[in-house]
Amino acid sequence: MDARITRADVEHVAHLARLALTDEEIGDLTGQLGTILEHATQVSALDTGEVAPTAHPLPMMNVFRGDDPRPCLDRDEVLTEAPAAEDGRFRVPRILGEAP
Repeated sequence: MDARITRADVEHVAHLARLALTDEEIGDLTGQLGTILEHATQVSALDTGEVAPTAHPLPMMNVFRGDDPRPCLDRDEVLTEAPAAEDGRFRVPRILGEAP
């Protein structure tokens, strides 16, 4: 794998990403991206044949609570506490920060 990044490569990627980079930024990124690719080349040279593929370093599991039905709040009771209600729903301003 050729890990050399040229100034033209950085300019091309910046153009595709619609980034306006200065000459100094292009120069800095050329060196930084080259270093990153050199490290990736070193990692790809490692023998990982006996290493199991993983997405996370530790086993993960989801813990869910039981889906037990419970009584919910009474709509009319809740709406009486609302600053503004209309047709059985909360009335909110069209734009946050304006009065309803």
